[in-house]
Amino acid sequence: MIYPTRRAIYLLLLGAPVALALGLIRPGLWIVAPAWIGLILIGLLLDAMLGASPRRLALAAEAPHQVGVGDAFALRLSATGKAVPRRAEMALALDERLAPGGRLAGDMLRVSDAEGALVRTVPLAASRRGQALIEALWIRWAGPFGLVWKQRRFALGRSIAVVPSLRSVAEEGRRLFQRDSWFGLRQQHLRGEGSEYEALAEYQPGMDRRAIDWNASARHVKLLAKEYRVERDNRVVLAIDGGRTMAEPVGGMPRVDRAVSAALLLAYAGLKLGDRISLFSFAAKPQALTPAYMHVQDFPALQRAASLIDYAPVESNFTLALSSLGAALNRRSLIILFTEFTDATSADLMIRAAGRLVQKHRLLFVVIRDDEVEAVERRRPESAADVTRSNVAAAMLRDRQLVIARLQRLGADVIEVPADAMGAAVVEAYLGIKRGGSL
Repeated sequence: MIYPTRRAIYLLLLGAPVALALGLIRPGLWIVAPAWIGLILIGLLLDAMLGASPRRLALAAEAPHQVGVGDAFALRLSATGKAVPRRAEMALALDERLAPGGRLAGDMLRVSDAEGALVRTVPLAASRRGQALIEALWIRWAGPFGLVWKQRRFALGRSIAVVPSLRSVAEEGRRLFQRDSWFGLRQQHLRGEGSEYEALAEYQPGMDRRAIDWNASARHVKLLAKEYRVERDNRVVLAIDGGRTMAEPVGGMPRVDRAVSAALLLAYAGLKLGDRISLFSFAAKPQALTPAYMHVQDFPALQRAASLIDYAPVESNFTLALSSLGAALNRRSLIILFTEFTDATSADLMIRAAGRLVQKHRLLFVVIRDDEVEAVERRRPESAADVTRSNVAAAMLRDRQLVIARLQRLGADVIEVPADAMGAAVVEAYLGIKRGGSL
């Protein structure tokens, strides 16, 4: 695309009053006006013909396919062609996750190489999880006379998966692995606290005292403890509710983002322990169910699947989602459901669907404790409005505990955890279920 610059427009406008003034003073000089316009048009034509042509410009864009939330990365843009200018202006249309307002502007400079290339490295950082699209790039530069803009639009269509940062997941996972012996996996290889008896071993400090076999110890005149085979290859499904209530923030971050981070930490730990991990997401309808992965090398695939869980402004359909999930599972599994419920009435369908699912599978509900509502309920009232807020908060908390009690009566496990400690609490609950050997 070639179009006139502001300089060319100003020159054309400047010629009009000059030609008018000459025409009033000496009418015979009326020819100056069309001559001035013709001169500007010739200048525009020469300016468009000289220098680099936008059509011969080729663009190369380099960006990672996957980044973590808050992690800095670079988008490198390189436009090559013949006789490229020393400087060009650029405008980039991209997702609001990467730039406020969805637009970035700047300059591209020519590097000193044989072919000539306009290069710009744009530092970026994603603010929210999801699929961030880099839509298009506009490059323009002025001709030698500064009368025309030469512009080219490049449709990039580059999609970047924005996932929870792996740094926190890996650091928390390493911390948990260093803190525990993971059921004897370090010293005893595949022996630990499972449900299948393996062998007798001499009791060592740190072993569970309940595992001491007193009869065998009396026969051998030394303390002997039972060792069990560690349960491996269990199917664990991480189900994440992406509906309206999960999109609401708690502690400055949406609940669904905290759930995804905790699910990835649990997936990392489960893959380390040899379990088969799947990720399931739903809102008004089921969205995705990944295959069952069982190797640490498959963790990036789970991370990419987690990046597709978006913020849905609709109510969650638990009946359809849990029924579809139950039909897709052909063996007993541990289903860890990250969700949120506000009152007993809206949670009734969820409880009914969970009752059918818990008959075959082990079901663990993970909900975030709402510290703000609890603070409102405990706050000393100073006005009538404060009394109303306190009563409403107390009613919400009562309904919440009623839902938890109904789920527990069905046989499901429920943990209510603070937002900042969600990941570690979920892993602890998962390890506790493995210790119990109920899978």
